[in-house]
Amino acid sequence: MRLSAFGAHRAAVFPLGPVTLFTGPSGSGKSQALAAYEALAALASGATLGEVFPDPVSRVPERALPDRGGRRGFHIGCTVDGPAGPVRLDLAVQAEPVLRIAGERLSQDGRILLATALRDPRRRTVEAAWFTGGTVGRTRAALPDDRLGTVLLPLRVAGSTAGQRRVLAAAEQVVVALRSVFPCDPRPGRMREPVLPGEGRLRTDCGNLADVLRRTRHECGTRHALLAGAARAGCAGPVAGLDVRAAADGTGLVTAVLDRGPARPATGLGRLGAGELRFLALALVLLTGPGVLAVDPAAELLSARQALTVLADGLDRGLDRRQAAELLRLALLSGGRGHIRLVASVGEDTAGTGRALPGVSVVDLSP
Repeated sequence: MRLSAFGAHRAAVFPLGPVTLFTGPSGSGKSQALAAYEALAALASGATLGEVFPDPVSRVPERALPDRGGRRGFHIGCTVDGPAGPVRLDLAVQAEPVLRIAGERLSQDGRILLATALRDPRRRTVEAAWFTGGTVGRTRAALPDDRLGTVLLPLRVAGSTAGQRRVLAAAEQVVVALRSVFPCDPRPGRMREPVLPGEGRLRTDCGNLADVLRRTRHECGTRHALLAGAARAGCAGPVAGLDVRAAADGTGLVTAVLDRGPARPATGLGRLGAGELRFLALALVLLTGPGVLAVDPAAELLSARQALTVLADGLDRGLDRRQAAELLRLALLSGGRGHIRLVASVGEDTAGTGRALPGVSVVDLSP
């Protein structure tokens, strides 16, 4: 991921591994780094600039000066590796005076596959040119100035030449990788109440945790057993397992509980502390995948080959050292299977734990 000019970051390049932890003092840009990744993911899913950047000026570097036209903006990008080889995406966004894409470039091995530029500020379009090959060389057309052009290429490129097929393969690789993202921000206050059974897909705030546990208990005994093991490691007191119980009043609501064993009453998750609830939610996220989390799976790939990136700003917020270490263990376990990648911001204690674990990359943003 590249943050050429984004918030507190200038000319920053961050390699991302199976488990990547950002650490540093307050104001160092940990949350901004995750926000840039989340923004690229949303744009790759077809969102508009206005939806992704409701306050775009806050992303402009503080000391950035406007040009003669009063324009200021920011620059982000990434390189995605895969079957097509490394493909580079660079995006320049104008934040002032009007939010719009100023330029986009998709390239591979030094060849520009797609380039867009804002030629006429009076029009709400950018001029785009993509590689065609053969006698034509390049094809030109106007694209909207509020959407990622890479996402629109499959609608514009026929794929009738080798050059066009190369463009489509590169664009597909970038889009599939970026949109396979689950931003996770568990809210304990929303996890305490009973919920109605639904489709069992975990929301970003994890407020429907009980419904998802109901589903995983019946559909995936192996992963549910792993989650119960994580609960034993991260929750206070004895834990025999995780269960879901229906409300006795006939409302159809379900509540998740910790099974304390035959000699003890079960403990409803609503009685747990905020740290325990956040721990259980994050453990569930790291042990599942696109079929359980509320993301759109990539239809272009078989489910067994899909990898999901979990974004967690403040992964260890409210957790003790033991809980944070268990989450890193689970992330490495799922990452080793190719199911989950974790990109998170953490405090120094968790970063110290991560530095001692093979497979964990720690990005220190300290001055």
